[in-house]
Amino acid sequence: MAAVHISRTRLLGRRISRMIDAMVRQLPTGTVTFLFTDVEGSTRLLHDVGADAFAGALSDHRRVLRAAFERHGGVEVDTQGDSFFVAFPTAPGAVAAAAEGQALLEGGPIRVRMGIHTGTPLVTDEGYVGPDVHRAARIAAAGSGRQVLLSRATRDLVDAEVRDLGEHRLKDLSAPERIFQLGSGTFPRLKTLHQTNLPIPGTQFLGRSRELAEVVELLARADVRLLTLTGAGGMGKTRLALAAAGVSAGAYPDGVWWVPLASLRDPALVLDQTRQALGLQGDVAEQLTDKRLLILFDNFEHVLAATSGLGDVLGLCPNVRMLVTSREPLRLAGEREYMVPPLSEEDAVDLFSERAVEAAQAETALAICRRLDCLPLAMELAAARTRVLSPLQILERLEQRLPLLGGGPRDAPERQRTLQATIDWSHDLLTRDEQRLFARLAVFVGGCTLDAAEEVANADLDTLQSLVEKNLLRHTGERFWMLETIREYALERLRAYGEEERAQERHGGYYRRFAESARLEVIEAVDHLDWLPRLQAEHDNFRAALVWAHATGQNQLEVRLVLALADFWVLRGHWVEGRQWVSRALVSTALTSRQRAAALSAAGSFASKQGDSTAAIAYAEEQLALAHETGDGRETSVALNRLGVAMVYASDFAAARGWFEQSRDVARQAGANSLVGRSTVNLGWIALHDGDLDAAAALFAEAVEIARPAQQPLLATAIGSRGVAFRRSGRVTESAADIAEALELAHKLGLSEDLADLIREVAAHATLRGRPREAARLIGAEARLRAELGSIQSKFEQDASAFPLELLKATLSDNELGAEIEAGQAMQLEAAIAAAAALVRPTSEGTPAPAEDHA
Repeated sequence: MAAVHISRTRLLGRRISRMIDAMVRQLPTGTVTFLFTDVEGSTRLLHDVGADAFAGALSDHRRVLRAAFERHGGVEVDTQGDSFFVAFPTAPGAVAAAAEGQALLEGGPIRVRMGIHTGTPLVTDEGYVGPDVHRAARIAAAGSGRQVLLSRATRDLVDAEVRDLGEHRLKDLSAPERIFQLGSGTFPRLKTLHQTNLPIPGTQFLGRSRELAEVVELLARADVRLLTLTGAGGMGKTRLALAAAGVSAGAYPDGVWWVPLASLRDPALVLDQTRQALGLQGDVAEQLTDKRLLILFDNFEHVLAATSGLGDVLGLCPNVRMLVTSREPLRLAGEREYMVPPLSEEDAVDLFSERAVEAAQAETALAICRRLDCLPLAMELAAARTRVLSPLQILERLEQRLPLLGGGPRDAPERQRTLQATIDWSHDLLTRDEQRLFARLAVFVGGCTLDAAEEVANADLDTLQSLVEKNLLRHTGERFWMLETIREYALERLRAYGEEERAQERHGGYYRRFAESARLEVIEAVDHLDWLPRLQAEHDNFRAALVWAHATGQNQLEVRLVLALADFWVLRGHWVEGRQWVSRALVSTALTSRQRAAALSAAGSFASKQGDSTAAIAYAEEQLALAHETGDGRETSVALNRLGVAMVYASDFAAARGWFEQSRDVARQAGANSLVGRSTVNLGWIALHDGDLDAAAALFAEAVEIARPAQQPLLATAIGSRGVAFRRSGRVTESAADIAEALELAHKLGLSEDLADLIREVAAHATLRGRPREAARLIGAEARLRAELGSIQSKFEQDASAFPLELLKATLSDNELGAEIEAGQAMQLEAAIAAAAALVRPTSEGTPAPAEDHA
C-alpha cells in the first residue's frame, strides 16, 4: 500500500509540475483552440505487443506529437497516461498540428483519436475553466483511432478539407454538437447518443459519482431487466436516471428512449405514450421482440395501474431493459429497486455553492446542507434564497423554523417529511399575495402563458417575477411553470384555501374558450399559421381540463372541449387519445344534434386513420343521416366527404369518387369554400389513382387557389399533391418547387401526416435524381414518423410509398438499402425535414439544389 501511495503522490506531483510549467509558458487567452488526444485500444495493444514494445511505442508517440504541437504554437496544458491536452492560440495551428501528428504516426502501432474545439475559456490560477474544455474532451472521446474531429466553432475558422458528420448528442447529455471530420477517411460511427430522445438538462449534473456508478453497473447486469429508482419527490431521481442512461447508451444499439409520464393521468395511455416516443406502430411488445434498447419511464408513481403492460413487454422482449423513476416500486416480478439516497455532504455543498448567488463559508454551507438532509431540491431552494438572504441568515432561519414545521403523514418516509418542511419554509417567506398566487398557479399542468395566469389566477407581473426569483416558479420562453413536486405542494395549499373548485372552473372555462377560438379561426378561414403550435403547447392543460370536467360531470364543458380539439388531435397525430375522448362524448346525453354530428365526423376521421374502415363508414352514415334531418348543407358536405375518405381506406375508389363529387356540389351550394377545397383535393387523388394526371393536376391547382388566401392546413396538402401530379407527369422542376413550398408550410403548422407524405415524395425525387442513399434514408425517416403516429395507410398510399422503394432495390444491395433505411429511422424529425428540404430547394437557376450523397 505504501508503494502505491508513493507512486500516486509522484504522479500527482508530476502532473502539478506540468501544469505549473504550462502556466509559466503563458497559456493562450481570449479565443483559444483546445486539442485533446487519446490512444485507442491501449490495453489491447499492450497485450498484443508486450510491455517493452508498448512502452517504446508510447514514448515515440509522445515525442512525435509534442514536436508537432510545439511547431504550430501549442502549449501543453496537461498529460495523463497516453492522453494530451494542448491549447493553441489559433484554430488553423491546432488543425495543422493534428494533421501533422497523425501523418507522422501513420503506419505505426499507435492509433490516436483527436478532438478540437474553439472557445473563450476563463483562465484561473488552476488553469482553464469553462464548458469549452469539457466539450473538446467529449468530441475527442467520440472518435476512432487516426480520426481528427472538429467542432463547428473550429470548422468555421479553418480552410481545410472536412466531412460534415452531422449533429450529435455527446454522452454528457449536452446540447447537440455539429461535428466535422478532418479529411475524407472512413471510420466507424461516432460514439455518441445517436438514437435517443433523452432531454437536455438546463444545468450541469453535479456529484452522485458513486450512485451513478452503481446504477450503471446494475443496468449492465444480465439479471436486471427492470431497475426502479425510488425516493421522495425532489430527491434527484430523474437527473440520476438520465445520467445513467446516457453513460449506458453504448450497450443498446437500438437506442435509449425517454418516456415522460408526469402529464399523464390515464394509465391506459402509458403504452401509447411509449409507442409514440419509440416510433412504433401497433403492439409495443410485438415491435420490440428482437430489439436491444433501454426505455426510461419517468414519474411512474401516479400511473401504477399500467405496470401489467410493462410486465408483458418484458416477458416478450428478452433484450429490452427498463429504467423507471417512481416514488414507490412497481412491484413487478424481477424488479430491482434502487433507493436514491440524499446527496453526500460533499456533493450537497458543491450543489449549493454552484447554485447560490452569494458564496458561503465552507462551514456555513455544510451546516445548511446537514440541516436540510442534503436533499437536492432543498439545496436548490436554499440556494435561491441567497438573492435576498446571506447564507448565515438562511442557516439561522432554518435553525429557528425547521424543528417547528409539521412533516406530513406519520407513515411517510423521513426524507419526504423533511422535503415538506423545506417547501413549507420557503412558502412561509412569501407575502400573502405571493402565497395566494403560488397556490392558484398549481391548477396549470405543463405551465401557462402570462395571459392564462392573469385570467385564471388573477396574476400580476410583479408577483409572478417575485415567485420566479424565489425559485418556486420557473420561466422558459413565454411560459411559466413549476417543478412537479412544487406544484403538488401548491395544490395542497389551494385546497387548504378552499379555492380548488373555483380555480378548476376558471381553468376549464379559459381553455375551452381558447380551443374554441382556435377552432373558429379554422372555420372562418382566418390566417392561423400558429394555431396548431399554440394548441400543442397547451395540450397538458387541455388534458387536465377534460379529466376534471369528466370526473365532475361537467358534460357540456367536456363535449365542447372535445369538439374544439378534434381537428388538432387529427392533424397532430394524437389519434388514440382523440378517439378515446370522442368516444366518451358520443355516449353523453348532453350532446345536441349538431354536436353529435361533429363528434361523429371526428370519430370517423380517427377510425379511418387507424384503419378501422367499418367503424368509419358507420360513423359517416349516421352523420349524414343527422345532416339530412337538419337540412344543414355544410354538415351534409362534411358527412359526404367523410364517407368518401372511408371508402378510400376500404379501397372502393369508384364509390369514393361519387361521395366526393356530391360533397363538393353540396359545399358549393352552401357557400362553404373550404369544404369545396377539401373535396376537390380528394377528387384529385382519385384522378391520380386512375392515371389521369392532367385532371389530377388541374383539380389540385383549383384547390390551391381556394386554400391559399387563408393559409389553411389544406393548402399544404393541395400544393404537395399538385407536386406529386407534376412529378408523375415528368414536370420535375415544377414538382420540386411545389414540394419545397408544401414542406415548409407543413413544418410551420406541424402537420405530421402531411410531413410524412412529403418526405416520401422527396424520396421519389432523390431516387429519380440518382441519390439512392439519401432516398433510402428519407424512406426510413418516413417510416419512423408514421410509426409514431400509428398511421395506417390506404392501399393507394401504400402503392405510392412502394414506388421509390422498388427503384432503390434495383440500385442498392439489400445490406446497403437496409443500412440506409435504418440510418433514416434514427433521424430526428427536424433533421429529416432539413434533409428533404435541401433536396428540393430551388437554386437561383430555378432547378432543385444538388445534394451530396454521403456513404
